[in-house]
Amino acid sequence: MPSLASVSVIDFPYKISQEEAQQCAKEVFMPSFPDIERMLGAFKNTEIQTRNFCKPLDYYKKPHTFGEQNAEYIRLSLEYSIKAIEACIASTQLKKEAISDIIFVSSTGLATPSLDSLIINAMRLNQHINRTPVFGLGCAGGVSGFSKASLVAKANRDAVVLLVSLELCSLTFLRNDYSKSNFIGSSLFSDGVAACIITGDNHKNNIRSTVSVLASQSKLYYDSLDVMGWEFLNEGFKVLFSQDIPAIITKNIYNDIISFLEKQGLQLSDISNFIFHPGGKKVLSAYKEALPIEGDFLKNTREIMAENGNMSSPTVLYVLERFFSSGFKNGYGLMLAMGPGFSSEMALLRMNKN
Repeated sequence: MPSLASVSVIDFPYKISQEEAQQCAKEVFMPSFPDIERMLGAFKNTEIQTRNFCKPLDYYKKPHTFGEQNAEYIRLSLEYSIKAIEACIASTQLKKEAISDIIFVSSTGLATPSLDSLIINAMRLNQHINRTPVFGLGCAGGVSGFSKASLVAKANRDAVVLLVSLELCSLTFLRNDYSKSNFIGSSLFSDGVAACIITGDNHKNNIRSTVSVLASQSKLYYDSLDVMGWEFLNEGFKVLFSQDIPAIITKNIYNDIISFLEKQGLQLSDISNFIFHPGGKKVLSAYKEALPIEGDFLKNTREIMAENGNMSSPTVLYVLERFFSSGFKNGYGLMLAMGPGFSSEMALLRMNKN
């Protein structure tokens, strides 16, 4: 089976406290929200302590055109993707010339040529790399990308698949959008970059543990297209998400997981490692309410959210990196993320230390 050879994540130089982000939001939204002091409680209720940002905080206090913000998205995406990729390669015995495929996942900016081509050009990677840029999966993109990378490596035993998941959510912030969704988004979202290398079976000697995808599942929930996503305006990307998200999770996630595991001949009790995208405090509460699992099974997920905020698609890979670097239990793992559509992405992992 294909195996995870390496995973790396990025801490941006402008990591700030949630209190600093709250003060910034107060300054921005005060003219339009007379009850701003009451609304600021949303920042405290997130259980986020620090946020990962790609720009200094003062940048977000000023209005920027979509063109300006998207240009920064391209510039910074390339810079930090390369850093994540170089760290990922350095922790393996592989050389960059061995990379056969690249999957680039992002939903917070636009680029044509796509970012994967810019990365290949800047790093002088193999010109014949198979490229798959993926846009629009939002928070679900990390799990989906990981599953797709594993399928590529399963089809080609010689494959070395590079997955890059990048979101610069802060660069979608609309300074003059005084909607409640923009305010809530300002209390939750942040920036992140994660890179993974997944190898085919002919590269077994280059890995230090065995983390393999055994099966994956995507699900689109009918009649829920307005639950999460973007509204594309002249000014840029306007965030849309519904307060119904936790209720949808509570209603569906248990049966979805059970039916997925049953197809693999497994039960929920067989899962030792839960690698979940956090979403937010209410989403974590929905998972705990819906799933009859003893102990703090979302510890790593909760800690990643507290330390970074919701970075959209890379967040679940930050959780995976925490398991990968800090230790996991031998056995099965379950990756899970929810995203626009409204949709879910799941991957069943076999996790064994060498």
